Amino acid sequence: MGRGMWVRLREHVWEIPLRRYLALLLCGALLAGLFFAVRVLTEEDRSCAEGVVRPEGGSECVGVSTSAYDFGQPRLRETVRAIDRENRSLKPGSYVTVALLEPYTATDRDTVDHVLHQLQGSYLAQYRANHSANGQTPAIRLVLANAGAGGQHWEHTVDQLERMAKGPDRLRAVTGIGQSTHNTKKAVRELTRRGIAVIGSSITADDLANGKDGTDPFPGLARVAPTNTDEARALASFAKVTAGQALLVYDKPGDPYTRTLQASFARLLEGSPYEPQPFTPPDDRSAEGTTANTFRQITDLVCDTSESTDTILFAGRHTQLRQFINALGARGCQDREFTVLTGDEGSYLTGDQDLDRGALRRNLSVRYTALAHPDAWERDPAKTGGSAEDSEALRGLLAASGRAPVGPIGPLALQDGQLIIAYDAMQLAVHGIREATPEGKVVPPLADVGLQWPQVKGSLKVRGASGWICLDVHGNPYDKAVPIVELTAEGSARFVRIAWPEGRPPGKECLPPS
Repeated sequence: MGRGMWVRLREHVWEIPLRRYLALLLCGALLAGLFFAVRVLTEEDRSCAEGVVRPEGGSECVGVSTSAYDFGQPRLRETVRAIDRENRSLKPGSYVTVALLEPYTATDRDTVDHVLHQLQGSYLAQYRANHSANGQTPAIRLVLANAGAGGQHWEHTVDQLERMAKGPDRLRAVTGIGQSTHNTKKAVRELTRRGIAVIGSSITADDLANGKDGTDPFPGLARVAPTNTDEARALASFAKVTAGQALLVYDKPGDPYTRTLQASFARLLEGSPYEPQPFTPPDDRSAEGTTANTFRQITDLVCDTSESTDTILFAGRHTQLRQFINALGARGCQDREFTVLTGDEGSYLTGDQDLDRGALRRNLSVRYTALAHPDAWERDPAKTGGSAEDSEALRGLLAASGRAPVGPIGPLALQDGQLIIAYDAMQLAVHGIREATPEGKVVPPLADVGLQWPQVKGSLKVRGASGWICLDVHGNPYDKAVPIVELTAEGSARFVRIAWPEGRPPGKECLPPS
């Protein structure tokens, strides 16, 4: 065999394995590409927006949004965009972050309206802090924290908030905390345990407060709204409730809000000749359930009471309150006059389309303790405890909120008090953050923000649009103004009078007693 033939044979022998090798490589690449393509198609993308995801097994988008994401709620869109514009205008290194914790993925309209108004009030306070502070620092960045409609994803959201507190976001407070539920209580307990200051805007449950038995289970928690006990005391001082002329209707087994309201009302009715009447709603208190049938039966018992009984104390959530009012509108004893007295959940009914407003024309009045009311200080001026002048800045922001640079932030509604109380809660958050910031620094130590609350009194009080915010050593408001409001058949919430837990306004020094 010649040398040339040998070379050609060797090349031929090597050519076959090389082709096979290349074919195998190509086939492997195609299979790998197909594998990853199938994986991408079969694995669902669970991200919703920056910082927000849908947990495994859940359909809600939860977490902390740092963008213009509105959680799929068109009614929130304009306000969320205004917040995003304000956040993006802040210079790097000039701000700290405050999170507004609310149920952004709620489905019932009343709760979504509540969230919108809380969002608007918080944003307006943020805008004021950043633009009318006379050079005070730090600036405030506002982000939206969602633990789900029922707060069931609170652990996920709390973990994220803690990471933001320890990282470059420099989270220094969480405000909002709209409803006094079991999950809310767990979230507040864990946030404060991790050293994050919490400012409750509309929580009123007594067991979501410090100071009971002299202990502070939520170190670093401050509240803007009175406790249920204080609301009940204010209501009693206004209505002059007597045990022999009133009946208690309550949620059984209840939640932190309804149970403490029930206990407060029960103390007012000690010695009553009537047994309190329970009702059992669905676990989701926003659901209709079959409670309307129970209320129809309770109204028969209401009519069975003596002619002198004219007051019903109601310890329940707003959906059940609406069902009860509708049942009373169809009661048999239409000739007798009754007044239903309840807590601040009554504020939800101002926009409830399912409320039978005709019931309010049938010898029935519904009055509740509001967290705030836009007419309170105009119609009931007090020498102390608050004033119309204290809400002047908010009125100016509201007037400018329909256009740039403040707005637009969507349609405004003030009668439920949620915008006002959220504005004050953010004002308190800003106060605590700036008082905790060392001179010459921009960022306060995380643990120091919650240490400011015992000093918020006297000349250091916050002059809120809802009334003076003077905190005791446990972070609870002392003798806070409680507007008494009445639902009207026309769909509004008519301001009646300011009442006080202590039976009178606080002294001008606003120093809680020992």
